[in-house]
Amino acid sequence: MNPVRMLRAVVGMSQGQLAAVAGTSQPAIASYESGAKSPTWRTVVRVAGAAGMACYPWVGPAMTRDQRRSLALHVAIAGELAARPDEVLETARRNIGVMRAAGPGAEELLAEWDRILQLPPILVASRMLDPSEHGRDLRQVTPFAGILDARTRAAVYRTFRTAA
Repeated sequence: MNPVRMLRAVVGMSQGQLAAVAGTSQPAIASYESGAKSPTWRTVVRVAGAAGMACYPWVGPAMTRDQRRSLALHVAIAGELAARPDEVLETARRNIGVMRAAGPGAEELLAEWDRILQLPPILVASRMLDPSEHGRDLRQVTPFAGILDARTRAAVYRTFRTAA
């Protein structure tokens, strides 16, 4: 997953806003997100720091196609969370109740989501986009069903298909 796009989803900034705080241009951010330019690790760390975030290298097993697609959907969900946090968090909390009734075997992860949903939205987004194996497990029981409308979800799938 693209680190600049992920960072922008977590902090809820437009390309122009991120460029302004990072001291670069909006076209540079767009080039990083589209893959036309590859940012160095130093650039990613600098841009993240300018947005009030930190980046840490992560090494682990490669994601499966399904895991990459789930992460792409959650990047879009993080954008919705930034735009309308109260509504998104309330929907997620309601979904956890429904999920508990339907699948008691997932209680440990649902309890973790309960705790995560008490955090500020920027930290919820950060946990939602965690690329680690634990983050992948959390996304398997995501409480964010119904956040993306059909049009947005289809756009994510189209973009994912062309990028994969």
